[in-house]
Formats: sequence, C-alpha cells, structure tokens
Amino acid sequence: MLIIPIKEGENIDRALKRYKRKFDKTGTRRQLQARKQFVKPSVENRVLNQKAQYVQGLRDLEQA
Repeated sequence: MLIIPIKEGENIDRALKRYKRKFDKTGTRRQLQARKQFVKPSVENRVLNQKAQYVQGLRDLEQA
C-alpha cells in the first residue's frame, strides 16, 4: 500500500499528483494489464526485439 504524507497547507491536487506518480513507478498498473490475458513467450520476445530495434535506431540517428 502506498502512503503519501500530506504536508501542512499542501494542495490536495498536488498530493494526488504525487500519489499517481508513485503508483506509476511501482508498475502495479502495468502488471495488472499484463495479467489480463496470456501472451505467448514467442510474441513477448518479438515485442522485446522490436522495442530494442526501435531504441537502437534512435541511438543511431542521435550519433549520426
């Protein structure tokens, strides 16, 4: 469970924003999304390879 201490006189919107940021960093939402349906290992590997190729392409463009 996430605990966000609210400082004296802090706006509730700011505290909520901190909570959302902390929640995203924990990866809980991503994990729930991944558990909704089964993804074959071959498909998962393909997605990881495509992501790696994309990142490598960006790095190549940056160096050029």
